[in-house]
Amino acid sequence: MVFRFYSNTVSQATRDVAKWILVVGLILIGFGLLIVLFPEFFAFLAAIVFWFFGIGSVITAIKIFWATRHHKGPGSSQGYRENVQIHYEEHHDQ
Repeated sequence: MVFRFYSNTVSQATRDVAKWILVVGLILIGFGLLIVLFPEFFAFLAAIVFWFFGIGSVITAIKIFWATRHHKGPGSSQGYRENVQIHYEEHHDQ
């Protein structure tokens, strides 16, 4: 019986990983070249992305503020929880 520590499947997996790394590297080089050639266009795209994320953040913050404003706490004039009583047991060791 022969034990092989390096098989054809390991070689194929290594080649597949190398192919994906090559593709990602070429895509990054291509994007870098496009940014150098068209800086105004990509600056405009970045500005649009920042606008959308900014508007989304503001809307989320407003929703959170709105939800906390309408939350009725235990000290409010209306009962926060109906039919709930808190019982404190006092243990005196005397």
